[in-house]
Amino acid sequence: MRILLADDDAALRHGLGIQLQRWGYDPILCATGDDARQALQTDPPLVAILDRSMPGADGLTLCREIRDTAALASTYVILLTAYDSQADVVSGLQGGADEYITKPFDWAVLRARIGIGVRIATLQQNLAQRVADLQGALDSVRQLSGLLPICAYCKRIRNDGDYWQQLESYLAEHAGTQFSHGICPACYERARRDFDQT
Repeated sequence: MRILLADDDAALRHGLGIQLQRWGYDPILCATGDDARQALQTDPPLVAILDRSMPGADGLTLCREIRDTAALASTYVILLTAYDSQADVVSGLQGGADEYITKPFDWAVLRARIGIGVRIATLQQNLAQRVADLQGALDSVRQLSGLLPICAYCKRIRNDGDYWQQLESYLAEHAGTQFSHGICPACYERARRDFDQT
C-alpha cells in the first residue's frame, strides 16, 4: 500500500517515512505541495498525509483539489499540522480532509488512524470496482434485451461485426451463460424415426 507524505519539515518527513516502511507501507515523500500535486496526478495512492502549511500548494488547497478531482475522490486525506485551534480543525475537515491530526502527535494514534484510512480507502476502491463490474453486466443485459438477428435455419446469431456465431458462444460471450447439451423428447423421437428409416 503506497502512502503519500507531503511535509516541508525534513526531519519529520524522514522519520515518518521510516515509520511508514516499518508499518508495512510504501511511502512517497514530498517536500512541497507542488511535488505532492504531481505525485497525486501521476499515480495516486489511496492515502495522503499532508502538512497544512508548506511551500507551493498548502495541504488545505491540495485537499480541495483532491475532492474536486473525480479520479482522486476515494483518496483518504489526513491533514498533519501544528494548527490546532477549533477553527483550524473545522476548516480542515470542511476543506475535504478525512482526518485532522495536530503536531506533536502520538505515533500509536497516527498508526491507528492511518490503518483506518487504508481500510476505508480499500473498501471504497473495492466498491468502485464492483460498481464497474455491475455496469458491465448491465450493459450486457441491455445488449441481450434488444432484437437479435438469428438465422431461421442454423440458429446462428449475427453480432455487431456482421459475423455469424453459434447461439451458445454468443450467449457465453455476452451473458456469461454456460450450456450443457441434451435432447428434448420431441427431437429425440424425430431423430429416432429418421434413423429407423435409413
